[in-house]
Amino acid sequence: MRSSICPMLIASLICALGFFFQSPSLLAAQKHVVSPAEIQQAAVSAAQARQNNLAKVEDFFSSRQAQKALKSAHLDAVQIKQAVPTLSDQELAQLASRADKAQKNFAAGALTNQQITYILIALGTAIVVLIATH
Repeated sequence: MRSSICPMLIASLICALGFFFQSPSLLAAQKHVVSPAEIQQAAVSAAQARQNNLAKVEDFFSSRQAQKALKSAHLDAVQIKQAVPTLSDQELAQLASRADKAQKNFAAGALTNQQITYILIALGTAIVVLIATH
């Protein structure tokens, strides 16, 4: 009886050791939930979205009409232009969306000069308030 237990014990020991030494390599070979390439692509996309939003807002506030509206409201256009890049991604995206919508409505004739002036003043004031609260 002793002779039949010894081969089974040795076989079990070999299997256990084989699993023990193989499991770290199995763990190392597991695929990550998010690959580094996906993380890099997400970062690039976020940076591009921010650049597009910055460009929209800067174009909006660079127009002659915007300069006139800000001046009439006694808002410093230079201060606003300097403040725009300091906004968070979410704040900048919201501002870019509003600026884009206002420009499209104005181009389509849905807004008058006076309405676009009010929108410009409101957006400029919002930027000043956002910066002041940071």
